[in-house]
Parts: sequence; structure tokens; C-alpha cells
Amino acid sequence: MATGTLSYGPQVAPGEQAALRREQLVMDHLAQVRIIAGRIHDRLPDHISLEDLVSTGIVGLLNAIDNFDPSFNVQLKTYAEHRIHGAIMDSLRDLDWAPRETRKRSRQIEQAIHTAKQRLGREPQEEEIAAELKIPTAEYQQWLTDAKAVEIHRLVADDERGGLNLLDVISDDESHWPSQIVERSELERILALAIDRMPKAERTVLSLYYYEELTLREIAEVMGMHLSRIGQLRVQAILRLRSHLERIWSTRRGLKR
Repeated sequence: MATGTLSYGPQVAPGEQAALRREQLVMDHLAQVRIIAGRIHDRLPDHISLEDLVSTGIVGLLNAIDNFDPSFNVQLKTYAEHRIHGAIMDSLRDLDWAPRETRKRSRQIEQAIHTAKQRLGREPQEEEIAAELKIPTAEYQQWLTDAKAVEIHRLVADDERGGLNLLDVISDDESHWPSQIVERSELERILALAIDRMPKAERTVLSLYYYEELTLREIAEVMGMHLSRIGQLRVQAILRLRSHLERIWSTRRGLKR
């Protein structure tokens, strides 16, 4: 009678064991991928697919699993979070955020806000901005929805640094404003006054989004509005403030000549 170790069922080769363990780790951290992708997706235009972000995040997770070393003295979940977030951000930078026509419309909105404000002597309402553009209010609202893509590249960059700074987002291509116009504290004071004068709904959205760090979805629940409407209000507020600071910038440049 032969002696030796008894075997029950098929043996699993070391390579197969590693593959099974890798697959199990992916399943264990899939919820983490979805949470990270969801947070980023809440700040993006509607045409960006959440599932695409999740798929990219899984690539980042796989990269984290394959390169994880226990000697890093951190948990895999913590290490994976950075890889997942980084992979999604890298994919977003490769996107063409806004067509030329959308960028043009964004500038037209800023100009319309300024012109209407000068004519009315106050901050114009949405319908008045649309009238200044000579388009129906519904079409103007669609312009606002499309314009989300114009400043999204800056939101992506700010999010990677760990937070969203309203002044940086408003500054747009004139990111050198704080050093060339006035001291940053003075510019923030000007910005605060401009926010106080804007319609209450826009002011509330900015406060909840940039200072309370709520997502657009959470703000929609708080304010009892549709998610797309909250997105429109945020963009309109940004363009309103950008128009305001553009005039300050132009004036001060003129004074220096």
C-alpha cells in the first residue's frame, strides 16, 4: 500500500493561486473604486460616463495591487486610493473638454452679464441675461449646461491638489490676477462683495460647493432642485464672478498704462 500525502480535489498551481488572489482583491476593493469614481463624476459634465471612470479606476486598482509592497507601511486600501484617483485624473486630462463654440458661448455669457448689469444697475436675472443674448431662456440654460466643460479642466487640477479654491477657478486664464492686480486678500474681499450681490440661489450653491464641499448631487437634495439645475446655477455664478473680475482686471491694466 503506497504511503504519502493524501490529495482531495485538484491541486492549484502557484500561478493560479496568485491570479485568484488578485481577482479577489479586485472584488474586495471594487466598492472603493466606485466611491472614488462617483465623487469625481459629480463634478463633471453630464456626457462623461460614470462607468468609464469606474473602468479606468479598476486599471488603477490593478496597478496598485501589482505594485503593492507591505514594506510601504500603509494599507493596500490607502495605497490603492491614490492609484485609482490618479488613473481617473490622467484619463480626464486626455479628453477634449470643450469645443471652440462652447468656449465662445461662455465668453458671450460673461459679456452679456456685464452689459445687462451696466444697463440695469444691478445683477441681472437669468431671463435678463438670456434676453441680452437674444435667445430663449431654455436655450440659455442649455448653454450653461454645456459650459460646465469650459472650466472643468481647472476643477480636475484643483481636485488633484486636494481641494477646490474658488478664486483659482474664477481666475481662469488670468491665474496671475492675485499677484498683478492687488494682494490676494484684497482680491478675496472684492470677490466676497461680488458674491453678496448675486442672486441668493447662486450664492447658496457656491457656498455649499466650495466652502462646505458638498457635491452637486448633495446640494440638489439640500435645495430641493434637480441636479442639472444646480449645475446650471453654479456655472452661471462662476461666469458672473468671472465677468466681474475681468472688468476689474481691464480697469487696473488701463490705469497702469
